[in-house]
Amino acid sequence: MQNILLLGAGRSATSLINYLKKHAPEENWHIRIGDFDIKLAEDKAGNHPNTSAIQFDILNEIQTKDEIAKADLVISMLPARFHPKVATVCVDQGKHMVTASYNSTDVDELSDIAKSKNIIILMECGLDPGIDHMTAMEAMDKIREKGGKLTSFKSYTGGLVAPESDNNPWHYKFTWNPRNVVLAGQGTAQFIRNGRYKYIPYHKLFTRYETIEVNGLGDFEGYPNRNSLAYRKVYGIEEIPTLIRGTFRKAGFCDAWNIFVQLGVTDDSYQMEGLDGMSKRDFFNAFLPYNKSASIEDKLCKNLGFSRDSEIFKKLEWLGIFEDKKVPINEGSPAQVMQAIMEEKMSLEPQDKDMIVMQHQFEYDLNGKKFRLDSSIVSKGDDQMETAMSKTVGWPLGIAIKNVLNGNIKLRGVQIPIKKEIYQPILQELNSIGVQFKENEITIED
Repeated sequence: MQNILLLGAGRSATSLINYLKKHAPEENWHIRIGDFDIKLAEDKAGNHPNTSAIQFDILNEIQTKDEIAKADLVISMLPARFHPKVATVCVDQGKHMVTASYNSTDVDELSDIAKSKNIIILMECGLDPGIDHMTAMEAMDKIREKGGKLTSFKSYTGGLVAPESDNNPWHYKFTWNPRNVVLAGQGTAQFIRNGRYKYIPYHKLFTRYETIEVNGLGDFEGYPNRNSLAYRKVYGIEEIPTLIRGTFRKAGFCDAWNIFVQLGVTDDSYQMEGLDGMSKRDFFNAFLPYNKSASIEDKLCKNLGFSRDSEIFKKLEWLGIFEDKKVPINEGSPAQVMQAIMEEKMSLEPQDKDMIVMQHQFEYDLNGKKFRLDSSIVSKGDDQMETAMSKTVGWPLGIAIKNVLNGNIKLRGVQIPIKKEIYQPILQELNSIGVQFKENEITIED
């Protein structure tokens, strides 16, 4: 029997655990689920004969080493800051490791040792990053194999609310970590367009979005995120004139969100004073100029250039920022207060479903003609546990685990899923269970 150790049993691990349980009897696996909250681990393990649950503390070095020593493969669903620690112990003990999180320099430096131990440390094998890499590389490999020259690659992904559960003016609800949503885009977006490097600082990011139509779902706004330039080397497209990776939101979101960015209420760098006595109205007024006669509403509109009859104002009003009700927390940063206010209104209801939308846009030259290939996926959740986000993060991990333990994936060292040996079996099985990309290709006129 092969032993799988899963570290972290939160919402994002639900679909992964269900996948592993389903395949455990035929694959002869035992799945040990560890979480700091033993009740959570026990709930996820359930009564399945191939599972067990433990209370796990990553800060307990002795326990970490002992548990990893018992495993053939370790899955880290812990917060990203702990992945290097898990990877280091896995490499020391010669155990495979997989995770959905971004690779890092600390982990990458373990690659040669991992190869010498005949193990794989597979990073970025979830949705974004993960499915985005796999589907992009599959399409680009096909273009290259038929002699095409890639000239542009744009990719956008959004974790959103499904249309049937969309009942607020923002057309958005939290389907993932709310903190990541509030802090999204901080730093400087870096990309290349038509051979020219572009840099968008955070305070300008939500004014520099593109409107993109997704068939059957209407218009979305795509804004660049993080450092797209790094993916030229990752994807082997160093000479490409245009490369942009970004985030999707429904039309109208970015202009309204930009108000909060300009105010400074998404800042997470300091703790506020006096929150225990503040109303929501007081909180937002704290970031506006003093004017003894003007209302908060009027000051906000005047200073940030919109009107009371605008869609932006309607979104802000719906969120409750002008209410005299107390702010939800007594201490924290502006971003933490903002998150708490939003969670009151933007959390998923029990009957709500989430939705993942991903679209790749490729342009390439072939035999003297120019082509555009759009490739998109829309995936909806089943319920509050089997969310679209949980499925599209967890299923690629589960399929990768099966192929590593079966010996179908033989690559060693630190990897991300950009090689055919990894992405091909994962995409084939995803397609068979309903995660399918739809492609539309057209000839571009000069």
